[in-house]
Amino acid sequence: MPRNAAGRWKRRARRLKREAYALYLVARDPRAPWYTKALAICIVGYALSPLDLIPDFIPIVGYLDDLIFIPLGIALVIRLTPPGVFAGCRERAQVMMERENITGSLPARIATVIIVTVWLLGLALAVTLLLRAVVH
Repeated sequence: MPRNAAGRWKRRARRLKREAYALYLVARDPRAPWYTKALAICIVGYALSPLDLIPDFIPIVGYLDDLIFIPLGIALVIRLTPPGVFAGCRERAQVMMERENITGSLPARIATVIIVTVWLLGLALAVTLLLRAVVH
């Protein structure tokens, strides 16, 4: 891959990371509507989740959910968020990313643990409901 193409991908990845962090900030902002906060939490959770709707090991199709759902979700949250609110969250996200490495920070690790726990609880609930249905 040419050097400039690798640089473009790094810039895009950094921008996507900033947008995801801005969504997190939108979800915590009291000026954002509740439905925007809920959608922002879902998009950030899905982006950070180790589990995908379509597993990544499936050739080509496995990455489509990451390449389509997450950017579309981000675009929808941006559209639903009052312009001044999202602009402020984006600026704060940029400052935070420049100040510290978010991906290796304690809050990112805690968020990962919470997301994995929620997935495991959901799986346990599904298994429990399935077993109840089969037994009765």
